[in-house]
Amino acid sequence: MVATVANAVAELVTGAGLLVRGLGLIVRRPRLFLLGAIPPAISSTIFIGVLVVLFAQMDSLVRVMTPFAETWDPRTASVVRVFIGLTLAGGVILLMVISFTALTLAIGAPLYDKISEFVEREFGEVAELDESVSRGVLRNVRQSLGLIGITALVAPLLFAAGSVPVIGQTVVPVTSAVYGGWLLGIELLGSAFERRGLLRLSDRRAAMRRNRFRVLGFAIPTFLLLAIPFAGVVVFPVATAGGTLLARQLLGERT
Repeated sequence: MVATVANAVAELVTGAGLLVRGLGLIVRRPRLFLLGAIPPAISSTIFIGVLVVLFAQMDSLVRVMTPFAETWDPRTASVVRVFIGLTLAGGVILLMVISFTALTLAIGAPLYDKISEFVEREFGEVAELDESVSRGVLRNVRQSLGLIGITALVAPLLFAAGSVPVIGQTVVPVTSAVYGGWLLGIELLGSAFERRGLLRLSDRRAAMRRNRFRVLGFAIPTFLLLAIPFAGVVVFPVATAGGTLLARQLLGERT
């Protein structure tokens, strides 16, 4: 039991270390790093605008969702509405981080492929995928929409669970970070897996399940950092490099 826990902790730390190693690799190419910061800057601007509108209307939304609290004691109603508002915000952030990742990858796909290739050249020849650009774009859009759709289905469940006292303020935030990090990991592994002809999401998920703690050690901090407004401008190029290292490890290749 102790050995199992120690191994899990070691895997989590190793995964988190890949984000730091990704930073070390990407700073060697400052021009590539700066170019890689452009797509998340565009995506961040779009999503910040949406979040500003949402949070400006948050009080009204929560009141519409809690008509039953109108007859309650004002203090009790206020506490319940704060909890519901926080949970709603968490669900929206979960959905938006995954959507942000999909949009950023769609905008900057060629740039992030270059960053991933640069990382792989550190270790030898870079594999090439024999696929037309249009077909690759359509496949990536279809897969990203699928992940966003799954998130849209799960977010209301987390929202509902968030209204449960104690659980909503402890278990739900942790579950959201783990779930969001896992989906984010699927996205960030894409470039390296596709170059090896592993085009299905199931290929990535199967490799991730074999090393789930290492994946979560990398993906959860990345997810939390991307939830910070405009942090993606810096984090995304670094996460792309770290995700490439993680992909190589999951596929049994040297890093």
